[in-house]
Amino acid sequence: MRSKKRVVAIGDVRIGGRHPVAVQSMTKTKTSDVKATLNQIRRLKRAGCELVRCAVVNKNDAEALSRICALAAMPVIADIHFDYRLALLAVDAGVDKIRVNPGNINTDWKMKRIIERAKEKNIPVRIGVNSGSIPKSILKKYGHPTVAAVVESARRAVAFFSKHDFHDMVLSAKGVDVMDTVETYKILNKEFDFPLHLGITEAGLPFQGSIKSAVGIGILLNQGIGDTIRVSLTADPVHEVAAAYEILVSLGLRQHGPVLISCPMCGRCDVDIGSIAREVEKRLKKYENYMKVAVMGCVVNGPGEAREADFGIACGKGVGAVFARGKEIRRVQEKKLVDILFEVIDENLDT
Repeated sequence: MRSKKRVVAIGDVRIGGRHPVAVQSMTKTKTSDVKATLNQIRRLKRAGCELVRCAVVNKNDAEALSRICALAAMPVIADIHFDYRLALLAVDAGVDKIRVNPGNINTDWKMKRIIERAKEKNIPVRIGVNSGSIPKSILKKYGHPTVAAVVESARRAVAFFSKHDFHDMVLSAKGVDVMDTVETYKILNKEFDFPLHLGITEAGLPFQGSIKSAVGIGILLNQGIGDTIRVSLTADPVHEVAAAYEILVSLGLRQHGPVLISCPMCGRCDVDIGSIAREVEKRLKKYENYMKVAVMGCVVNGPGEAREADFGIACGKGVGAVFARGKEIRRVQEKKLVDILFEVIDENLDT
């Protein structure tokens, strides 16, 4: 069971409490390029993204946020580093949340100005600690961005916000090292009741980054820790959303779109199961319904696993069986398997 945290509203999305773990991503366009940024946000929305963060590097980015917020189809979060004035401009532009990094905005009066403006506009703040930008005094104390250093940075920031009567917070404490990040979040989960934003920072290219993120985020979610997640990949942000949902669906925390189950292939397989699975995956993209679709390549586990899925095919030599809701529907030639599978899906999807 997930740890119950206080509820924070980010636009019309709520995180914490017993609300579902929310999926978010970050645009990779220049925020000042409003057209490109909105196009990316629309693509993220179609992929199932629920919260989107935009980098605010300069005044042009901050000024663009008013148009982006007005036209985006989901809550917009401003990502702020170094310059507190950009946070003030972003809040005035109408963002639904701001993220600040206590490692690079660590002057008390500057952070106080941000707190005052966020309170005035009634929007939450994510205190986003990052192992790559620990405050200098803490880094000097520990020598390296250790778990203790990251935790102390978060504690210090929370104490400052609480001192100024600001409690509408979300916490994150991301690092490159997976197990250090897991340990950090476990400590923060015990100490604070603020919602936790999970992620592994700078995770990498899609293959490696998805695995690192799935391990780290998955461990925490399986222990009931975490209220929103962002999978950080060096890739199109739509891939981040897809990876996030794979993690959540695998843990039974969300249901989102079709789930493809396919066998790994071995010497028993008499068909090109890889090509069949890729074609099924491609054609499943047009469906939004949650369903399990199995593509199995032999008679050992194929029929049983295909029956356990909502829909499926179990292949033999030149021929295969199509299943729906646990029952064999038809036996057809290999070249017709995929077409017949989707005929059966369309006929039975809402029954």
